[in-house]
Amino acid sequence: MTAPSPFHSGEIAVQERVGVHERAERSAAHSIRDHLIEQNQDFYTLLPMLFTGFLDAGGKPWASILTGTPDFSHALDERRLRINALPLPGDPLAAVLRDGLSVGCLGLQWETRRRNRVNGLVSGIDGDGFALDVIHAFGNCPKYIQTREAIAALEPGAALLETRTALNADDRELIARADTFFIATAVADGADVSHRGGKRGFLRLEEDGALSWPDYAGNNFFNTLGNIEANSAAGLLIPDWETGRVLQMTGGAEIRWNVEACAGLPGAKRVMAFTPSEVRSLSNVIPDRWALIEPSPFLDRLKD
Repeated sequence: MTAPSPFHSGEIAVQERVGVHERAERSAAHSIRDHLIEQNQDFYTLLPMLFTGFLDAGGKPWASILTGTPDFSHALDERRLRINALPLPGDPLAAVLRDGLSVGCLGLQWETRRRNRVNGLVSGIDGDGFALDVIHAFGNCPKYIQTREAIAALEPGAALLETRTALNADDRELIARADTFFIATAVADGADVSHRGGKRGFLRLEEDGALSWPDYAGNNFFNTLGNIEANSAAGLLIPDWETGRVLQMTGGAEIRWNVEACAGLPGAKRVMAFTPSEVRSLSNVIPDRWALIEPSPFLDRLKD
């Protein structure tokens, strides 16, 4: 009996448009699992932060961050990841965290550029954190991840929330120097979060207020683009490694398939655009100051 595809109709549509559907199915057969293999169970104990994607009560996607000392996330067994952290007040996740919530979770080790994704359902919430019951777990390649290391602890302070409907000058300055961000998307059967990286300036602010960025070759699963194909809503999170602030946005996304959109963007296979409808700035979220050690070597290999 043939195993059911792990991909939904939006992902399959994008894979077929690009001509990689059969390749993606073959790859998924041995890489997308319903449990955490031993090396991934060990991996989560090393991390000081996790990134999440989820839907708020109004059905809008957000990306968020959870932090702690290493081992704050660890596998209870191959089908449950325990996260001993709760979202800060003001984080959209705090308002909707409940048993049964669909959450996409991304673990990333900046020093080694390793990453792993776990998508599942929240369970067992208590005063220290919660568990994530695994639905899908799979590794991602290290492409486009910048090597970073924590070099100093930031002075602790209360998380300060600012909300607005449009980007301000500080937001635009952060966007201009960003080399990393995270994008949350969702369809009816689950939420997801993914990493995007590039050279400083790859995330561009357009005159109409939209943000755009080149979409590079990846693992051919097209989880993010497939979700957007099925549901154009998305959420972005941009970390400020110098101050510990995160910029969170929710809004609408689109895929620009036309060749002209890629002009002047080496390596771009297509261009993604996002228009924010709600903006949140949350300070004192990332507990350490992180320094850029080495940009991803894949970025210098991108060609027109």
